[in-house]
Amino acid sequence: MSSKRMRYGYRFFTYFRTLAAIMAALAAITAVAGFLLIFTAAKDLPKVPVPLRRIIETPPTEILAANGQRLWSSGPAAYVTLDQVATDFIDAIVATEDHRFWEHKGINKLRIAKALVLNMFRRGAPQGASTITQQLAKNLFFNFRKTYWRKFRELLVALQIEAQFSKRQILEAYINQISFGPGARGVEQAARKFFGKSALELDLSEAALLAGLPKSPTRYNPLRHFQQAKARQRVVLQRMVAVGFLTQLQAEEAWQRSLKLNSGRGPVISAGHFIDWVLRILEDRYGADVVYHGGLKVTTTLDPRLQSLAQQSVSQGLQRLEGSFQPAAKTTDRLQAALVAVQVNSGAVKAMVGGRDYQESAFNRALDARRQPGSAFKPFLYYAAFESLDFTPATVMEDRPVRIAVPGQSDWVPRNFGRSHRGPMILKEAFVHSVNTIAAQLVQKVGPKAVVEVARRCGIESRLEPVYSVALGTSEVSPLEMAGAFATFAGGGIRRRPFCIWKVEDSFGRVLEEALVQQEKVIDPVVAYQLVDMMQAVVDRGTGRVVRTMGFSRPAAGKTGTTNKFRDAWFIGFTPNLSTAVWVGCDHGTPLKDRNGAGMTGGRAAAPIWAGFMLAATAGDSPRPFVIPGQIVFANCDPVSGRPAWTDKGVRIALDGRRQSGLRQEYETDFEELLDHGP
Repeated sequence: MSSKRMRYGYRFFTYFRTLAAIMAALAAITAVAGFLLIFTAAKDLPKVPVPLRRIIETPPTEILAANGQRLWSSGPAAYVTLDQVATDFIDAIVATEDHRFWEHKGINKLRIAKALVLNMFRRGAPQGASTITQQLAKNLFFNFRKTYWRKFRELLVALQIEAQFSKRQILEAYINQISFGPGARGVEQAARKFFGKSALELDLSEAALLAGLPKSPTRYNPLRHFQQAKARQRVVLQRMVAVGFLTQLQAEEAWQRSLKLNSGRGPVISAGHFIDWVLRILEDRYGADVVYHGGLKVTTTLDPRLQSLAQQSVSQGLQRLEGSFQPAAKTTDRLQAALVAVQVNSGAVKAMVGGRDYQESAFNRALDARRQPGSAFKPFLYYAAFESLDFTPATVMEDRPVRIAVPGQSDWVPRNFGRSHRGPMILKEAFVHSVNTIAAQLVQKVGPKAVVEVARRCGIESRLEPVYSVALGTSEVSPLEMAGAFATFAGGGIRRRPFCIWKVEDSFGRVLEEALVQQEKVIDPVVAYQLVDMMQAVVDRGTGRVVRTMGFSRPAAGKTGTTNKFRDAWFIGFTPNLSTAVWVGCDHGTPLKDRNGAGMTGGRAAAPIWAGFMLAATAGDSPRPFVIPGQIVFANCDPVSGRPAWTDKGVRIALDGRRQSGLRQEYETDFEELLDHGP
């Protein structure tokens, strides 16, 4: 062999030996580091309880009213053994949550590898790869922040659980600790709540539906969101097919099978619609595991006294209406109502009723229903006209037939409620008596986009179509949005977003979040007060005057709303302290007509519920007037000509004193003599 080859061979041997030494050193360092990591992580690890069923004994999550009264608690589960649970449910939950459960030793290496790859390319919290055993181990930590360190410690506990207990014991503890929503912790409570039967009696269709709920108990609640629950059920059934528990034919038959949900009344849940809203928000922020197993203490904005009064007012109001309500033929549509009360100076929701009976229907019409508000939307139109056109409450327009051409569509022909016309009138009178033809002329002048923009500033977040008819409330909104938006007028142009949670604490009393009142000046306070003054006239002598006839004498302002064919009746009104929206209607749009065929307007159907609630809600409080901006001046004017009125027949109007020069020119007289600077 040549010396050259010998040299190359020696170099290769030297490199190989060096590389081997480096690899050995790295392996030793890795082993030591791994040992130190495990030693550090294992230090002070929580002790796994014996028997394992005690692992589900976590502190309950509590939802409290603003005064500390407990509204809801996650409570203990109804424990059942694995033999007392239908096999179909066991297969469904394993297929959905951890299909290799029977094979692994507490961790799923493939899922961990997948999660690591995803975490390398995604920002934010680490992606989970938890097995059923790891999910059970979470209960020992009371810390559900997704960090690598917590996940590693959780993994060690999972290995410990697997070493101490059988697979059946682990799965048994798991299915008893899962939450399926309020009042349904564990599979036994869930089966009885949703199907009125035991967990052992569940069939495949029912089992698959329940197995899909833990991902989001509120969003997939079949009593509230049946279609979403069915879609989730299909996902579970397909997972069962994928892992070999079912054939495709069996899955299709189960999905097509009719579900008989439990119609029996469960325990009464006070403020059920409000609690569902709170739980939905908490799930979005912290995840279902934290909400139902983390021992949270949640202080909400709800006032128990106002909530009770709201429920009473809605119940009594619907009973009164049903005495004369004549439903359409061949319909089972029942009268429904929603009420939301928002504190003006904070945006805190003090009361919420989402329907006539939470036990009968958990659908929250105060939050999730979108209905046309009708003329209750007109304050946004009038504000836009005052702001951009320099119109005033004394500006004269003519109540006359109107036809507005719409490019590419049929002409828009709005009509007044009484199908008659009164000729010239000032804008304040048009607003007080809800004249649609004048509103149509205003939106034609100001443009629908300007109306939408004002509504957005005040707090309306639903989709609004920038068409002429938006001025008459043809875009759908929720009662919560309307209560919050009208609070912007009541608060002098300051928008405060409605909210329901003051504070969230963990099981150790550490504050996780605390609400700060967020406020923003979004509309001019002087122009806003002109709308408040006009809405006070609606209550005093306009379409909402039933409020006064029922005995509510405090300073108040509001607007009625009635939609086409009397499908919706609204009254949104406020005092300086509280903004309350009331909607009355039927879920499927059955017209609100009495036995004589007469339609029920917002003033007839919704305003009395508002008045009944506000009478009781404000009892004992000192009357408080609305704050009048310093630039506001008052005058009497003729309701037809708009000119100064020297007699008691004039209409008192609030004017923007910053525009007095323009007003003098409009009146062509010595306007100063007619101004009254007092309220």
